[in-house]
Amino acid sequence: MLIDTYGRVATDLRVSLTDRCNLRCAYCMPEEGLQWLTKPELLTDDEIVRLIRIAVTGLGVTEVRFTGGEPLLRPGLVGIVQRCAELAHRPKMSLTTNGIGLRRTASALKEAGLDRVNVSLDTLRPDVFKTLTRRDRHHDVLDGMRAAHEAGLAPVKVNTVLMPGLNDDEAPELLAWAIEHGYELRFIEQMPLDAQHGWKRDDMITAGDILASLATRFSLTPEDGDSRGSAPAERWIVDGGPHRVGVIASVTRPFCAACDRTRLTADGQVRTCLFAQEETDLRGALRSGAPDEEIARIWKVAMWGKKAGSGLDDPSFLQPSRPMSAIGG
Repeated sequence: MLIDTYGRVATDLRVSLTDRCNLRCAYCMPEEGLQWLTKPELLTDDEIVRLIRIAVTGLGVTEVRFTGGEPLLRPGLVGIVQRCAELAHRPKMSLTTNGIGLRRTASALKEAGLDRVNVSLDTLRPDVFKTLTRRDRHHDVLDGMRAAHEAGLAPVKVNTVLMPGLNDDEAPELLAWAIEHGYELRFIEQMPLDAQHGWKRDDMITAGDILASLATRFSLTPEDGDSRGSAPAERWIVDGGPHRVGVIASVTRPFCAACDRTRLTADGQVRTCLFAQEETDLRGALRSGAPDEEIARIWKVAMWGKKAGSGLDDPSFLQPSRPMSAIGG
């Protein structure tokens, strides 16, 4: 298994399938985009499936989340999901996406074995969406979410980042909308993972700000703490239930002590934390002919060295040199 020196066991694998994206969200990358990885740098479909097989059958991983960039841009996505669903110890599989391509792929992904999706949507206002993402695709995201819900990729979880001066007044409206459509809303504090390195703690909308805004319209009751487990989202029961809303407060309420994640970048690097400066190369081992046992050993050594926390509160903290689009959300 993938255990670290603090006794945490990684059972949740996040797999970035590409660093490319068809949006340009202000909190992630510049309008002109980034220098994308070249095809030879990316793991092949076979390499991705092999690493997931090693993780699931030999290292105790029970959940796999496909991320990016935008994973729906990966041509072989459906085939990768199908092959992973056929593993002897089938993992739970989910996908984090901006939703633009879901309308055409939701049914195929469900049939291949995907269990559910997380869709990023920061606003209900098309004009604000265009400002935030620099693309006029708001209607495509809404259509994609409907398609995912209809295909049975449930629960459809909605990930929302609030930005000051743009959508910071929308929290109650977004929650009412999510409840109406049967989606589970989760607010995420803006994290220092933007390519521009322009993040400032003093400018971010905190979990406290979000909860105060929601409380102007809804009654929120904290969910039993024991039910959270290693989940990153703290959840609140809305107006007595059954609906819930979550807040992922990586900055102001870190949950590192319960972290159960290991991360694989699109170019085959193991990351022990979103905010880590270090990576461990598995792609080189794969392409040099290393057997599964050696790859598993390298992976275990990497996770053994996982740090106690993200270091966000340390004055010496430095943002990762690679942005979220490259390392996977």
